[in-house]
Amino acid sequence: MNESQRYCTFEVEDLFLGVEVSTVQEVIRHQQMTRIPLAPRAVEGLINLRGKIVTAVDLRTRMQLGPRPEGSLPMNVVVHNGEGTVSLLVDRIGDVIEVEPATVDAPPPTLQGRARELIRGVYKLDDRLLLILDVGKAAAVGCADAVAS
Repeated sequence: MNESQRYCTFEVEDLFLGVEVSTVQEVIRHQQMTRIPLAPRAVEGLINLRGKIVTAVDLRTRMQLGPRPEGSLPMNVVVHNGEGTVSLLVDRIGDVIEVEPATVDAPPPTLQGRARELIRGVYKLDDRLLLILDVGKAAAVGCADAVAS
């Protein structure tokens, strides 16, 4: 029998996303960032997390969504992506949700563009869909993203 999987949830624009709790180091409020010259557009900057320098990746830009509303500050979901620690910038933080792995479906065909590439699966909730984000892909920002953006 499969054990249930726990996801830390958050919102980016109108998408309800989740990452496996096991990949999350912490969730923190907006942090002061240092911009990086010539970095890909999705890299918002660097944050100092108790002496450790962490790259902050804006999921709105990464998923090719609209800009964050004026005056709205992002939250940080600090995750481990296999290569290190990265902060994913999100609009709002949700709860931890437990789901059965057998109930997770493939991403729907209506999910288009970059967002589709970054989603591993979908879980149907009573009132909306939980899109399961691939942390490794979401955090992997390279030169191709700078050109594509």
